Amino acid sequence: MNAITAGNLQKFGSSFQNFLALTKPRVSALIVFTAVIGMFLATPGMVPLNLLLAATVGIGMASGAAAAFNCLVEQKIDAKMARTRGRPLPTGQLNSTETFIFATVMASIGLTILYVYVNPLTMWLTFATFLGYAVIYTIFLKPATPLNIVIGGASGAMPPILGWAAVNNVISPESLILFLIIFAWTPPHFWALALYRREEYAKSGLPMLPVTHGEMFTRQHIFLYTIILFAVALMPYGHGMSGVIYLVGSVILNSIFMAYAIGLYIKYSDDLAKRTFKYSIIYLMLLFAVLLVDHYWMIRV
Repeated sequence: MNAITAGNLQKFGSSFQNFLALTKPRVSALIVFTAVIGMFLATPGMVPLNLLLAATVGIGMASGAAAAFNCLVEQKIDAKMARTRGRPLPTGQLNSTETFIFATVMASIGLTILYVYVNPLTMWLTFATFLGYAVIYTIFLKPATPLNIVIGGASGAMPPILGWAAVNNVISPESLILFLIIFAWTPPHFWALALYRREEYAKSGLPMLPVTHGEMFTRQHIFLYTIILFAVALMPYGHGMSGVIYLVGSVILNSIFMAYAIGLYIKYSDDLAKRTFKYSIIYLMLLFAVLLVDHYWMIRV
């Protein structure tokens, strides 16, 4: 009996890990993080705990479901790339039917939570974001144009708007500024990855910028978009939604990002591209964290 129980537990644990992997936990965590920051920035006080939990769970489940649909659509492409061939679908640990049911249930529960316990606006915005990523970006844009990540980046930039709407039931100029920061951040972030993974993308058949336009062209555009990001990241201070703490933090973080972009432009290496990609993730987390600290500091003084 103990052996049977242990075997069942092991099988359950393995299945859980496989389904969890479909949700791309690290990507979903960053999405939820920026949405939560959006919630806190939307109010001068604290976000009510029940609203915070409902919005976080709802947005997180919708995000995980969109990631699972992405895995479902791209399973043949994933099988050709070293970065993704270990995912549950290419390895056969899960099949397409299981993935579709899982993603559908996740999305349905997440959207229902948002509609019932948060507000309809947040639900519809999250649903539009889900469609933008799982359908428009994954099915149509990604295989069709090297500008896929620029256009499709709008879906990835939505979480702060979702968080803001969850608290205030509106789309405000402040939430649009947060949207623009992530929108401008997405191309240099993803193109750094595409540079050192360019051979894999070439094998997959996806028209990523380093494959279609070459390494130098991509490096130039990383540099240009990093300049745009620097300017956009100063907008919270210019708009009056942040103070000196954010201004100083933003200048420091963006200066480091700019140094990486200049380094890539002047003298490229795969190692530098990899470090640029890793820093870009840290950059976004710290930028939003500094914005949150500044927000509550301004309220206190």
